[in-house]
This record gives sequence, structure tokens and C-alpha cells, in this order.
Amino acid sequence: MLVNMNEILLPAKKGGYGVGFFNAVNVEMARAIIETAEEMHAPVMVGTAEVLLPVTAFERVAEYLIPMAKKAAVPVCVHYDHGLTFERCMEALQLGFTSVMYDCSTVSYVENVEKVAEMVKICHAMGVTVEGELGHVGDNAGAGKLENPSDYFTDPDTAADFVTKTGVDALAVAVGNAHGDYAFPPKLDFERIQVISEKTDLPLVLHGGSGLSDQDFKRAVKLGVSKVNIFTDIDKAGKRGIEAGIAAGEKSVTGLIPYEIAEMKKVVREKMELFGSVGRA
Repeated sequence: MLVNMNEILLPAKKGGYGVGFFNAVNVEMARAIIETAEEMHAPVMVGTAEVLLPVTAFERVAEYLIPMAKKAAVPVCVHYDHGLTFERCMEALQLGFTSVMYDCSTVSYVENVEKVAEMVKICHAMGVTVEGELGHVGDNAGAGKLENPSDYFTDPDTAADFVTKTGVDALAVAVGNAHGDYAFPPKLDFERIQVISEKTDLPLVLHGGSGLSDQDFKRAVKLGVSKVNIFTDIDKAGKRGIEAGIAAGEKSVTGLIPYEIAEMKKVVREKMELFGSVGRA
């Protein structure tokens, strides 16, 4: 069933478990995620991000994700992640996404508050939920890499003010996490996660989940993280599946699809078990 983020994350926060958000840039990814959620009786969040739109256009993603979510036997939130512009977020609403992240983390605090508060007002009038980001989650490589990530960590007191002024439904935090592959094991600031959770009383979001240790995940969820974003792990799993199919002698794209889906389902299943969302639907 198609739901918004609150219908999934508020029970998660109350129940002390986490829910995975998985980007699905093709039907095979969407199948792997939603079919696994149904098999595991787990709520799940799926969607795309602005940086991934060149891979698969917005309307194409909506064409397969929205109907699949509606038909699912478990709660599925279709979420637009890291929306960088007002226009793109509005497009997500028009296409039927039930949740958006309006990422204004790179602008001034005052502007971040103003922009996100406006987005919340619009989205809530339509029954759509909003995720904001405070601090800034950088990348492990490339143009988004931060020289001193700790300079951009989320401040707990500022987070409480941000939540009050914007009315966001979930808050993405910068606590030592980063997007993409980690060159070295990350060191999450768990005390910061706990304090932010206590001061905001909102579901917290951990971006850059691929590459964290199982223990990191479990501890972060226990301290207040309700949504964990995963893409790199599932993306790599799909590639492994294709390679396994080729090694097995498959000669066509259609022959490779089952291998691709099977490997991605393994990752989704592992994350759902790790986050504690199995049997929660």
C-alpha cells in the first residue's frame, strides 16, 4: 500500500527499529526491494534522488514505482531524496510521490529554515511528508568531498530550533556519515545522535548507510535513527548478479535479470534484518 513517511517512520521510532530507504532507478531494483519487503513483512521506503535523474527520468521512475507501491502487501513510501530545487520537489508532488527531502543544507541556516518551512506548508496540505537536512552530509569522493567533515556536523540545539521552525517530519543528520564508498571505516558520533534525538523527538535519518558496520547500524538505530538510506550496496549487488549470470553462461539481458534481482534481494533482506524492520508491516 502506498503511504507517506510518517506512516512508516513514526511506528519505527516508537518501536525502536529502523526502516531502509532504497533508491530504485530501474524496475529490477524496484522488484528486488518491494518483493523482499513483502516476503519479510517489512515496511519500506523506495524512490530516487535528484542526482540520479540523469540515469532514469523522473516520470519513468514514477510510472513503475507508484503502481508497484499501491499494489504492495506492505506499507511502501515513495520518497524523493535529496531534492535540491523547489521545482523538482514540486514535480515529485505532481508525479505522486508521497514524501520529499528538500535538501537546503548547503545554504545559510536562515535560508534553509525559510525554504524548508515553505516546502512543509505546501506538502502537508497535500498529505505529503518532508525530510530536511541540517549540517551537511558530504561524499567520500569527488566534488562533494569535505576536507573537514566535522565542521559540518549537526548541532543538537540548532536541530531543535530547526525542527520547531520548519515543521519537518524527519531530519537527516551529519554525524560522521558520508555518501558512497568509505575509503576508511567511518567513525559515527553516537553521542551526538542520541542528543539530537532527545532534543528533536523526531525520526532521524542516516544518509551514506552503505559501508557502515552492522554494529554501527544497530547502535545508531537504538539511539534514534529511524530511516537509513542505502544505494551503493544494492547498486553493487545488481552488478554482481549480472556478472554471475554471465559467468553461468547467460547470453541475453532477459537471462541476466533473475541473477541481478536475486543478488539485490540478498542485500535488502540483510538490511531489513539488521534494522529490525522484519515482521513490522
